[in-house]
Amino acid sequence: MSRPSPLDDPETAAHAWARYRRIMRFMMMATVLVVILALAALYAKNGMVSIHLYIATAAGISFTMLLGSALMGLVFLSNGTGHDKAVSDRPKEDRKRRR
Repeated sequence: MSRPSPLDDPETAAHAWARYRRIMRFMMMATVLVVILALAALYAKNGMVSIHLYIATAAGISFTMLLGSALMGLVFLSNGTGHDKAVSDRPKEDRKRRR
């Protein structure tokens, strides 16, 4: 049986989600900065090639950075609140039977 999660407490959950939103806000600003720098570097090296190249580059960098930061933020949220520790392992005899 698993223990109750610390995220069940509204005060703890509010603090954890506020921290998650703060991380995501920071990562959004970092993503915008990286996209601008990448597009500037691409333009400086190649000139105006095709608008599709710049759109694809911006979309690819944005998607990759924001998805990665969202997933890592959820890992930090889960671990930082003790939600991971609330999940119990299977009983030892259950593990022995599987071997």
